[in-house]
Amino acid sequence: MDKSIALYSKGLTEKTTAGLVRLIDALYDRGVTIYLNIMEPGGSHFDHDNRVILFSELSDLPAEVCMILSVGGDGTFLDTAMRVRSTGIPVAGINTGRLGFLANIPDDDIGKSIDLLCSGRYELVSRAMLEIVSPSGLFDNGGAMALNEITVQKTDQSMISITVRVDGVFLNTYRADGLIISSATGSTAYNLSVGGPILFPTDDSIIIVPMSPHNLTIRPIIVTGSSVITLEPGGRTNHCLVTCDSRAKKVAAGTLIEIRQSDSRLKTVTTAGNDFFSTLRNKLMWGADPRN
Repeated sequence: MDKSIALYSKGLTEKTTAGLVRLIDALYDRGVTIYLNIMEPGGSHFDHDNRVILFSELSDLPAEVCMILSVGGDGTFLDTAMRVRSTGIPVAGINTGRLGFLANIPDDDIGKSIDLLCSGRYELVSRAMLEIVSPSGLFDNGGAMALNEITVQKTDQSMISITVRVDGVFLNTYRADGLIISSATGSTAYNLSVGGPILFPTDDSIIIVPMSPHNLTIRPIIVTGSSVITLEPGGRTNHCLVTCDSRAKKVAAGTLIEIRQSDSRLKTVTTAGNDFFSTLRNKLMWGADPRN
């Protein structure tokens, strides 16, 4: 089979290493050219495996690589997404972690999953990403883009106030522990844990949801993907914490933070039988009866 696939893993737990070995076995047996990148010293486990071609930077990959498999949990998937976002290479997530909304291909049936991938029985899902436009250069490593969410949070015990404008129009001043600006992909991440709505992954809408708001009548709101959202944090503290997926940085209170949907989109892979609704049922145990 004339196909080239790259593997990326961030951390080599025992389960992840075993998953990588099974993946390499399955891909090699199907005649796939395998490129492997592991971002930690433990990757020397594969240094002498002549079935794989080791690479260190995505720029080293040849153009014929048709897909990258992120092996780990959702954290590894997010790291992979930030590395490939400008290349257009689709990402599939092999789950060797825990919950796995993004890394939703189970590693306990790798042979079947690889058959589906190699035979083209999958769909590409184009996902919107968010970006901090201002202040510029807030995050040097990977840019100020997020696949899941951008948040503004308190740094101590005192709640913060965050004044929000959408396309220049005043929305509200939130007094809360923080505020989450979520993409549809992130709707099943931090947004979900604070009671926000679930959106289908291809939805371009943006969710604004407070974290532990002081006013209990405050509820999440969904705005269009073309919206420009401006946040102005304040309160009794001199600083707040701004996060962009897994990256975080303190900024001074009063700093205007402008967020919009990024021009870049991420292509992700969904295999047959692993559609979004089945993932929701499986991961959130919808319909499960504890009596059974």
